Amino acid sequence: MANLVLLHTKPSYYYSFSAFSRDPSSSSTSSSSSSFNYRPAVILPGLGNNSGDYQKLELTLREYGISTVVAKVSRVDWLRNAAGLLDSNYWRGTLRPRPVLDWYLKRVDEAVQEAKELTQGGSLSLIGHSAGGWLARVYMEEFGFSHISLLLTLGTPHLPPPKGSTGVIDQTRGLLNYVEKHCSKAVYTPQLKYVCIAGRYIQGARLFGNSDDANADGEVAVEGAGTTAQVAVSASSATTSSLRSRFVGQGYKQVCGRADVWGDGVVPEETAHLEGALNISLDGVYHSPVGSDDALRPWYGSPAIVEQWNHHLLT
Repeated sequence: MANLVLLHTKPSYYYSFSAFSRDPSSSSTSSSSSSFNYRPAVILPGLGNNSGDYQKLELTLREYGISTVVAKVSRVDWLRNAAGLLDSNYWRGTLRPRPVLDWYLKRVDEAVQEAKELTQGGSLSLIGHSAGGWLARVYMEEFGFSHISLLLTLGTPHLPPPKGSTGVIDQTRGLLNYVEKHCSKAVYTPQLKYVCIAGRYIQGARLFGNSDDANADGEVAVEGAGTTAQVAVSASSATTSSLRSRFVGQGYKQVCGRADVWGDGVVPEETAHLEGALNISLDGVYHSPVGSDDALRPWYGSPAIVEQWNHHLLT
């Protein structure tokens, strides 16, 4: 079993462990938790996802006694964002969330109101996947968060790309700069907890130069939690791995300014964490429910992965 590493430095916390190892702080299995009723959770879909993508996650959480409401979003709805092209701020890179994302915030508020009916005066949790995580922060800033006890983000690109990086274009056109400047900072207090979970599914590589994950002897570095091993592979396999890492690395670079970093295949690990939050990294976890499976390519919402973070919803 992989090692569990805890690094605690004010004002943030950091965990890193294998996605398939059991977190010692996890409360219990679904069979022992299902008899309890915990505060409800609202799931905020990520960019390009629809509500149906989270149906299995919703069912998994209910097995732990957590009632869930998924914000009603379809893939076609995301085309509404094209309205931002008519805003001069888009072209200047100073776009604001409102009014271009008012439609999404409205769907979140409708889901929150539905969940509040289940709380009987209590609080609730927000679970934001990918862009849904920073949109949750916008929602909390605009609509208030006195009724929210937990914001848990899954593979969310919280930080804007660094300015002045060669070949890097801010794909949010200033939205993340706005979030960083205007939204409340992350905290981890008894009243409100931010928990930011990042995946370490694949390490990216630079487009040119030596690959970071394959060497001239046809060996690939395999990094686990606390261990690094060299595994012999064929030249063709190493080349395929190298090409994949380079491709993924270009995506990482657009998000954090660097290609040779670990991430979940879409969002770099370092970008998915926030200063002041409880930051967790899970080895082997893929970004999206689309294109994932629960065995070879689990995503944040796969049952074995949910077991690693569900206890945050139970306290």
